[in-house]
Amino acid sequence: MGANTSQVSDLSESQSIRTLIGPDAISENEPFWNQLISFTFTSPTCSADAKLLEEAVVPLAKTLIQNNPRSGNFGALVRVFLSRTKELKISTECQDQLFIWQAHNALFLVRCLLKVFIREMNEEELHLQFSYQERAPGTYDSICEDLLEELVCNLVHLIVEVPLLDITYNILFEAVTTLLVLLSYQLFHKEVLREGLIYGYLTRGRCLSLTSRLVKTLLYNFIRQEKCPPATHVLQTQSDGGGLLYGLASGVASGLWSVFTLGGVGSRPGAEQDLNPLPLSNQSLLLLLVLANLTDGPDCPNPYRQAVTCFKNTQDSSSIPSPQPHTFQINFNSLYTALCEQQKSDQVTLLLYTLLHQNSNMRTYILSRTDMENLVLPILEILYHVEERNSHHVYMALIILLILTEDDTFNRSIHEVMLKNISWYTERVLTEISLGSLLILVVIRTIQFNMTRTRDKYLHTNCLAALANMSAQFRNLHQYAAQRIISLFALLSKKHNKVLEQATQSLRGPLGADDTTVLPDYAQDLNVIEEVIRMMLEIINSCLSNSLHYNPNLLYALLYKRELFEQFRSHPSFQDIMQNLDTVIGFFSQRLEQAGSDLSVERVQEVIKKGAAALPKERLKKFPELKFKYVEEEQPEDFFIPYVWSLVFNSGVGLYWNSQGIELFSMDSP
Repeated sequence: MGANTSQVSDLSESQSIRTLIGPDAISENEPFWNQLISFTFTSPTCSADAKLLEEAVVPLAKTLIQNNPRSGNFGALVRVFLSRTKELKISTECQDQLFIWQAHNALFLVRCLLKVFIREMNEEELHLQFSYQERAPGTYDSICEDLLEELVCNLVHLIVEVPLLDITYNILFEAVTTLLVLLSYQLFHKEVLREGLIYGYLTRGRCLSLTSRLVKTLLYNFIRQEKCPPATHVLQTQSDGGGLLYGLASGVASGLWSVFTLGGVGSRPGAEQDLNPLPLSNQSLLLLLVLANLTDGPDCPNPYRQAVTCFKNTQDSSSIPSPQPHTFQINFNSLYTALCEQQKSDQVTLLLYTLLHQNSNMRTYILSRTDMENLVLPILEILYHVEERNSHHVYMALIILLILTEDDTFNRSIHEVMLKNISWYTERVLTEISLGSLLILVVIRTIQFNMTRTRDKYLHTNCLAALANMSAQFRNLHQYAAQRIISLFALLSKKHNKVLEQATQSLRGPLGADDTTVLPDYAQDLNVIEEVIRMMLEIINSCLSNSLHYNPNLLYALLYKRELFEQFRSHPSFQDIMQNLDTVIGFFSQRLEQAGSDLSVERVQEVIKKGAAALPKERLKKFPELKFKYVEEEQPEDFFIPYVWSLVFNSGVGLYWNSQGIELFSMDSP
């Protein structure tokens, strides 16, 4: 192969690789290992390069699977990596880049081989691959070590102990990625895995004491958003006098290839690289989500979920010890800023959902912020571009809004935050609008999109629940937001009449129709539409009952389209809720008649404002407060585990899986 090799396709020609995967055992003390792991590159970060690498590694790994029981070379490679990590922290402090570089390369080789092993065999068979080792004839092992457990624990130690610097970035990225690969057995099982060897190593035993430190480190990796250092970093500093050892190592470098630049050999510089300029941040977040969504064991809850649900703010000076295990402190301000800045990706939205739903400390902190628009605007933008997003991302964004609207202070404060020129809202120029009015506009748009395209009842329910939670605190609604509320009701009314007409015709039946003809279930459609209409009437009623005098624009829109509501006055499903609307419409209609004919818009608004102050509140019937609370469905893991792994599959940096054999989700999943 030679020192100048730079193509993935040359892998199979490499003498070092052929020796590694061959039938002959190589002692851990031989110079071969130093030669094997002395190559310089940065792991591929785009899927095209990862695919090339995977396709080159698969046949080599399969050969090793056949020969490893005799040679034990895979276990020897793992032990070579482990021996180099024992002094990794000291090497970092001493700026010993050669040592870190070789440890990284050894781990990269282990990870590439493991990825194929996991696809080809179950955990027990994988465990065996770690146990094979060269034995002299007539001798027996006196030490029975679990090399797989040793590797898992070593990776966790590496992530939490080694500081994040330019010289350690790549090995930390590789450690996080290798843990993801070790957990990837889930991809090849349709059912949710609830136990296993690797699951046990991470949730019990030696790794358990590092739970909170691992979660904290992964969160800080996400928060720091560190870019990958330049690919030539190690080469430049080492060539300035790395000493005899470096000169020797580079002289015999004939491992995988000599230089593999970020973005891949032969790719245009910067083209693919920019797809994910934050590989460690992204990969750490994916690993955190995978760990937090592991199922509870039969005898112990998931420690990573416990850590995610109970961590506190570094500013929290409370001396009361937490009764929950695995708690720690983290800077909430930094975490909040990162969450606001990175909302465009599914995984960040999922992290925000997880923290809002499960960590009461973080939820309280978020709701106390006075710059809530920084968090809410990116969520609204996700919903606004609903047709470009996958359904899971839209659900998460919507549920985040629902959780936020459970808080009355949030519902009041969003109407006090004024925004100017929302560039992504293109249907109408909004020179100035409150955050509350914009939220209403986007949620209504989502409902209308859903009515015409996806017709997802779950989406409707959550949109309406968020509007209902806000309705009692609607304040000074923007004219356009008020119009859209009534326009949505008009659309529902029109749809109701159409389905009612179709249902009536289907009952009559066409002449000569066969009794076996399958007719659409209009009764069910009608029932769904009437539920939504009822909810919209309750939302309008809640606003009128609680904040009528704050919302002249809604009153104006209601009176302008008052004929829409007449057909529902005598409808048995709506009679009770229509009483208040009738009262309000009748009261203001009378006042407008008394004011004369041909009134200008300004005069009508003046009459409405004066009338709002004069309408006796006791004339409006009291209804129970509209309040909806988000509750996770039973066995949420059936939704979240496939979702999280679909994100790893689609967004994992430098990771490529052939879609054949993936059982956990269908390929059209997000």
